[in-house]
Amino acid sequence: MIAVTFALPTESSGFLRRLSNKSRSARNGIQTVRGKIDNREVAVLHTGVGEKACRHRLANLLQDQQFDCLISAGFAGALNDEMRVGDLLFVKNFSVIQLNDKHSAFASLRIRVADLLTVPGLIDSSDERSETARKSGAAAVDMETEFIARICAEHELPLLSLRVITDAPREPFPAPAHVLFDIEHQRTSMAALITFFLTRPNRIPRLIQFARRIAHAREILANALVATVNTL
Repeated sequence: MIAVTFALPTESSGFLRRLSNKSRSARNGIQTVRGKIDNREVAVLHTGVGEKACRHRLANLLQDQQFDCLISAGFAGALNDEMRVGDLLFVKNFSVIQLNDKHSAFASLRIRVADLLTVPGLIDSSDERSETARKSGAAAVDMETEFIARICAEHELPLLSLRVITDAPREPFPAPAHVLFDIEHQRTSMAALITFFLTRPNRIPRLIQFARRIAHAREILANALVATVNTL
């Protein structure tokens, strides 16, 4: 069985639609979705955003269950202009399993191979992205993969990390990070979001454009994951 992790349902919904024979189960308050891609059994877990939630949920999943490998999937933010929104990133520095990107299933997908940096919060400004890239040498950032890699290493579980770029220096977030997502409560505060955009109506087109980018990225990621599962 292959474990596939996402931070949030926003990232996973496209992939979950492609699963057959779906079932849901919960243990210690942690829910997983199981199903099949062709004949491969898959278990999907939402780790939550950030270290605390991720460590707790993933440790719970792996406590007494055996998997052949784990795919860490989801969204990431680009740190440079070479990475574009919609690009797939094969995370070189955390992946133990190599991606067979020459397989015909990947022919239509734009895949980049580069390092990823896990950070404690969303990065807003272009200047901060550039400085982070300069110091780390990474091409993109997320908030979970490093912790997933550590837990997989502890369990001797092979890891492959695949991310899709949703924001970049030239295509930033439509609102400050704390407005888009409350890490402490693991959700977006709709009151804060509505208030922000009602007082800044000129930003609403950026929000709509961002929502479209997210939807497109989600489908790109789902297609890539189906291809990945079929080649493992």
